Amino acid sequence: MAVGFVTDATFEREVLQSELPVLIDFVADWCAPCKQQTPIVEEVARDLEGQIKVVKIDVDKSPRVAASFRIQTIPQLFVVAEGQVAAQWDRGLAPKKTIMELLRPFLPQAPNELKPADLAQLIQQKRVLPVDVRESGAFARYHIPGAINLPLDELDKRSAELVPRDGRMRVLYARSTEEARDAVEKLSKQGHQVAFLAGGFLHWEADGLPVERGQAN
Repeated sequence: MAVGFVTDATFEREVLQSELPVLIDFVADWCAPCKQQTPIVEEVARDLEGQIKVVKIDVDKSPRVAASFRIQTIPQLFVVAEGQVAAQWDRGLAPKKTIMELLRPFLPQAPNELKPADLAQLIQQKRVLPVDVRESGAFARYHIPGAINLPLDELDKRSAELVPRDGRMRVLYARSTEEARDAVEKLSKQGHQVAFLAGGFLHWEADGLPVERGQAN
């Protein structure tokens, strides 16, 4: 999927007035890393079609926009949401994983995704059971209160523990989002009704929510 160019003349309409979050890829014809970045950005555009808008801006052909973003090195990536700069990457070539994480806060929340505050409330209401899928040593150091430890490499043989026989849906979490989300997608295809924690244990800690120390299961 080719990603179209936005110019000084079309920037306001195509970016600032966009109903979708916009990923901007600042490039130039002479920039070799920009050419390496292009297929990665186009792959992201394909994967997130309908959820975000992806555009390129040539810094030589659209100097007014480039100046407003204070572009000094390229490639650079910016996310504009609701007409405002919301995130950026200015450390050169960005791998796909980095771009996806840059965009994650601006994507629609998945139906089986819980934010830390929501998970904390559901735990207090005894409606969910947090499942820590990190390795046992990490779990033993610190984990979400009340969680059980079910390392990723044991999920298949211990999948019976994910059945909510006690009426509590299982909510998986890892250090960050990806591992738990990928596990939930796989488990959902197998018929399990499970959810995952957005941002993982890192987000939980960053939000100042309680943790406890204990032994692995």
